Amino acid sequence: MTCAKMGLLIQTVNVVLMCFFLSSVNADTPANCTYEDIKGTWVLNMGPSNNDKTINCTSITIVSAVTVELTYPDVAIDEYGNQGFWTIIYNQGFEVVVGGRKYFAFSQYAGKKSFCGQTMTGTSHDLLGRDWACYVGAKKHSSMSEKIYNQHDDLSLRFGHGINSVEMVRSINRASTSWKAVKYDQWDGMSHEDFVRMAGGKMSRIASRPKAAPLTKEQKAIRDSLPEDFDWRNVDGTNFVSPVRNQGSCGSCYSFASMAMNEARIKIMSNNTQAPVFSPQDIVECSPYSQGCNGGFPYLIGGKYAEDYGLVEEKWNPYKGKDGSCSTNPKAPRHYSTQYKYVGGYYGACNEAAMMEALYNNGPIAVGFEVYKDFMSYKSGIYHHNFATNFGKFSPFELTNHAVLVVGWGKDKSSGQKYWIVKNSWGEGWGLKGYFWISRGNDECGIESMAVEAFPMMTFNK
Repeated sequence: MTCAKMGLLIQTVNVVLMCFFLSSVNADTPANCTYEDIKGTWVLNMGPSNNDKTINCTSITIVSAVTVELTYPDVAIDEYGNQGFWTIIYNQGFEVVVGGRKYFAFSQYAGKKSFCGQTMTGTSHDLLGRDWACYVGAKKHSSMSEKIYNQHDDLSLRFGHGINSVEMVRSINRASTSWKAVKYDQWDGMSHEDFVRMAGGKMSRIASRPKAAPLTKEQKAIRDSLPEDFDWRNVDGTNFVSPVRNQGSCGSCYSFASMAMNEARIKIMSNNTQAPVFSPQDIVECSPYSQGCNGGFPYLIGGKYAEDYGLVEEKWNPYKGKDGSCSTNPKAPRHYSTQYKYVGGYYGACNEAAMMEALYNNGPIAVGFEVYKDFMSYKSGIYHHNFATNFGKFSPFELTNHAVLVVGWGKDKSSGQKYWIVKNSWGEGWGLKGYFWISRGNDECGIESMAVEAFPMMTFNK
């Protein structure tokens, strides 16, 4: 490397590190970056390797760098010609798998600003998870001011009145023919912030999500070959889904959906001889890939965290429904998953057929979807968002990315309307004993745009 190139690299690294240290103090929201912001050529500046997963990345000394080109739709090519995979992770960051290593970092942000040509300090490790290193990424032909987003709207301006009100319920039931609403007395007195956390948390918001991918001819054939109705709660009389739980007012739905996916898939793999209940509190308190009660995403928890750190059972860290320092017993056995991915292969490739195939062949899948205020009052039927409940203007209380578990699908015999069967985490007193049906085949509220699956590794811990 020439002196000029080395000087440029050092300058780039210094800029990245300066922004990292500023954002570690001032940041209050995750980043908001698009696919086009991330696609391109990146320099990944590496710290020393040969560390384990306890590595501390609050500071980093750069010792080497690797250049990686991220191309459409999901191909990563490093400077040595090795070809691998990459995906944007919602609007938060991106993961690259190439040359026998994985790289993950959140995109850079500071306060309400996003700097999508830079990353926060992230971690890299080999595919076996044995050799860990810290790194910071800088996109070539980008600058600190090139892409700056203001992520937040004023919540007070976006807060539509009427959540869980008699007026809202009457409006829904007058306008809707496919589903019914009810007022839930147990939610009386809840604050706006409580509702936002229940619906995913402010740090799970996605300003721009992909649409469901168009179905190919092959996918349509696969979809049409599957049963008209299917439900993992009743496969020849056997239930492979763990019980409904209640997240409370903590924005931990991403953790509950992720744990439920892994629980169900272990039950399926073991023919119901193993039925673990995993700890969402371990995720809230201990995961470096989420924001506790303010939100997170199933790809990073049900997949990446489960592979990198492992899941613990509920008894080792019972649910508290609030943030705190990590209190999981260090002796707790860990259960691991692997081969985590977006259904369809990468972010933006998901659709109804891909979800049905993954669900039928592998087990329940975790999904995110946009929650509007009318959803909070759901009681029964096939949900679809009803704009008439906004009392004459578009004013959702907050578009949030609520994470839930899809366990099956069906079709209404009288109307012919298709629906997903979905497990929520608001307790058995909500909806259909904790479940809901939502319109299928039209990407209702984005539910067919970003499903996630992972594959548990069998364990024989007592």
